[in-house]
Amino acid sequence: MKALVFTGPATVELREVDEPVVGRDEVLVHVVASGICGSELHGVRTPGFRVPPLVMGHEFAGRTDDGRPVLVNPILSCGSCDVCALGLRNVCRNRRIVGVHRPGGFAERVSVPAAALVALPEGLGWTAAGVVEPVANAVHAWELAGAPAGARVGVIGAGAIGLACLQVARTGGAAGVDVADRSESRLALAGRLGADAATGELTGEYDVIFDAVGAAATRRASAALLRPGGTAVWLGLADTEPGFDAAGLVRGEQRVLGSFAYSGADFAAAAAMVGSWDLSWVDTFPLSEGAEVFTRLMNGDPNPVKALLSPGA
Repeated sequence: MKALVFTGPATVELREVDEPVVGRDEVLVHVVASGICGSELHGVRTPGFRVPPLVMGHEFAGRTDDGRPVLVNPILSCGSCDVCALGLRNVCRNRRIVGVHRPGGFAERVSVPAAALVALPEGLGWTAAGVVEPVANAVHAWELAGAPAGARVGVIGAGAIGLACLQVARTGGAAGVDVADRSESRLALAGRLGADAATGELTGEYDVIFDAVGAAATRRASAALLRPGGTAVWLGLADTEPGFDAAGLVRGEQRVLGSFAYSGADFAAAAAMVGSWDLSWVDTFPLSEGAEVFTRLMNGDPNPVKALLSPGA
């Protein structure tokens, strides 16, 4: 079968690979839509967390052998450690991720544990299905912030996660949402999706700021622009440096929260809400064009904001 394979630093290739081996308690999924994540672009540029050769792809949906349309929750938790016992399965001490620790959805077919399957909600199209996973990240971040209806919200980064944070905040009743990014085309898109202001950098003061970039400069801005008692939620993973004024955080009694992945409830909430969204920021490409699209995005092209690969396209 055909698969897009991470073969070495800054390199992905369309290759013929062996058919998946379906193990005990696993199900074969015929992939319909699989999203390219910014973490994969970074991971291919600087291998480490992801080790080649690897079929990546942790944001995907498809059909089982018996024709059931399904979403795949790629976070595989052990269910038995102390953290899982607290209900924090997304940060399980022994977690594994489909597309990182085992082959993922950049392929025609993939075997996944049956427990990872989530029934596709009736009427949900494949484009929406392909972005449920990143939207679940935004839902989780919103919940960590306290689901603050009526809040003044800032979003740093107008990539897929940032735009999902914008739309989740709008859905959740935020009083206002401003978005910052370096790309004019992405800022224009944020404006169409409901941002009150879409600019090169945030100004003013916010109750909540979502940093969907994760660079030292964006983390610094996320803390500096909070009101006293405000909350910054960090989703981005671009850099390891914190970059913020720790003393100012103390004096302002502000909070910085890390947000990783999502709970099962967040995943279900994302699937329930995304079908009604404007998804004009999502484009679908044939898997055969995956290497070219992936490489272009990896080298800094801001468009498309979100690319889905489809073996059947």
